[in-house]
Amino acid sequence: MHEQLWFTALLNKFLAAPVAAALAPLGIHFSDPHFVFNNVVAMEILVALLLLIFFVLVRMRLSVENPGGVQHIAEMLEEFINNQSRDVIGPHSEQFTSFLATLGVFILVSNLLGLVPGFESPTAAPVVPLGCALLTFVYYHFHGIREVGIVKYVAHFMGPQDLTMPLALRIGVGAMLFPIEIFSHLARIMSLTIRLYANMFAGDMVTLAFFSLIPLLVPVAFLFLHLGVAMIQTYIFVLLATAYLSGAVAEAH
Repeated sequence: MHEQLWFTALLNKFLAAPVAAALAPLGIHFSDPHFVFNNVVAMEILVALLLLIFFVLVRMRLSVENPGGVQHIAEMLEEFINNQSRDVIGPHSEQFTSFLATLGVFILVSNLLGLVPGFESPTAAPVVPLGCALLTFVYYHFHGIREVGIVKYVAHFMGPQDLTMPLALRIGVGAMLFPIEIFSHLARIMSLTIRLYANMFAGDMVTLAFFSLIPLLVPVAFLFLHLGVAMIQTYIFVLLATAYLSGAVAEAH
């Protein structure tokens, strides 16, 4: 069994038995009812708690006349996501801001958590980036279908329909493009997952290796490198999610 972090051990000590008992009627059983949470799940719960605390503080301290530092951070995040969405998606992109902002802050905090001694980056485990990628995949397809309905949305997978072309040729081209488009969209899940997971896993391993070999001074440079990678990977993930949303909504129209 992988060594538990202190926060994981804390969750298992106080919550493992109640959670195991609650899930048992659903047919979910654990080999060890005292070990329900692993490090990845525990770190995700910690990230969710940190974000909940942050947004509760933002809500409690909202002020037009005298905004505080926490409110400034939240407003900068909202403005950045809004501006990027407007540039990529176009008008009426504000409806996607809440999803993109939540996705971004979750990934960013998860990436940065590995820099804190005693914690790990949950995004350094493949299941977490995969979950974010699947959520993004379902979200942008949902909005594409909501715009025009499932029939018209599925039709765009057959490529642009040139009405001047003979019907048989249009059907043939559509039949050829349809599986290509399907595989292309499925590949986005793999691309988003591997890009985020590989970079964060490599960053954690490099930092850990240098801390083990040279515990003073030199690892600090790699901590700043890890910080840069964490921020860049968050930006790329959110940017790609925005681009996929733009494509789904634009193609629907």
